[in-house]
Amino acid sequence: MLYPLLRPLLFRLDGEKVHRWTLELLDAAHALGLTRFAAPKCPPAPVQVMGLTFPNAVGLAAGLDKNGEHVDALAALGFGFIEVGTVTPRPQGGNPRPRLFRIPQARALINRMGFNNLGVDRLVYNLSRARYRGILGVNIGKNFDTPIERAAADYLACMRKVYPLASYLVANISSPNTADLRRLQSSAELDRLLAALKAEQRALSQASGRYVPLMVKIAPDLSEEQVEAIAQSLISHGVDGVIAANTTVARTGVEGLPHGDEIGGLSGAPLRERSTAVVRRLHAALGERIPIIGVGGILRGEDAVEKCEAGARLIQLYTGLIYGGPHLVAECVRALEQR
Repeated sequence: MLYPLLRPLLFRLDGEKVHRWTLELLDAAHALGLTRFAAPKCPPAPVQVMGLTFPNAVGLAAGLDKNGEHVDALAALGFGFIEVGTVTPRPQGGNPRPRLFRIPQARALINRMGFNNLGVDRLVYNLSRARYRGILGVNIGKNFDTPIERAAADYLACMRKVYPLASYLVANISSPNTADLRRLQSSAELDRLLAALKAEQRALSQASGRYVPLMVKIAPDLSEEQVEAIAQSLISHGVDGVIAANTTVARTGVEGLPHGDEIGGLSGAPLRERSTAVVRRLHAALGERIPIIGVGGILRGEDAVEKCEAGARLIQLYTGLIYGGPHLVAECVRALEQR
């Protein structure tokens, strides 16, 4: 594999620039039919979740392709599903740079991107041009300057526009990089948001004749009581699934390391145990009523198995790809199949 040889060079360069260049290079390779050499072929391992048939249980987490510009090339790496976004109604630049920091000693990243994206209309345009016909999730959020009291309007605006193109939708209420966003995880705010989203989902389903499942993405920094309260809200509103978990504001595992004290969300290996604990708590509260996608700290096939043994039905990768490269997709698919 070439990636382990290239990684030391890539890590010498600005993380955000390398992110863009790598995706552009992947697009070029895909156009030439070369992506099949970038990662091992994944064996078929279909999974039924939320009424959808996933070719395998290993997906791409939101954040890598915020604007849906690289879906076709990313899908060629063997993912069972792709999630794009987070997208907001209006374009926004996100937080000032630098805002992405590697911590290689801990196999971790810290980001404070701030929902930087080109807006929902551009996302819809990009997705309408993609050839990919697999399982596509669209992760939706609010603009940074929309007050929490009016947050539902932003989520609904995105939901209406992406509904025809999405296989499932995700309401991101847990990014630590948009001020006050995590307030939407509190019982009263969450109930109001879920009521509005489920009402709109019913209306769109009736109008289109097509039901698109709705998920919620939560934080790893919740107490057991908070996780249980969220689980009860998900059940009472009939939410279709939950993703656990987003990045953490804790710094366990990166104390004293270069960039370890940067503001933002921490992902990668230090997040593994924390996110798995949230998956386990959710599953204890939800049972088999609502499926869980486990994400956070998956850098080996064994980590994917750990998430599923804790109660996840599907898993997603992001930071693991930065450190392990595209071969991680097939490694996780095979590990889950052997399980």
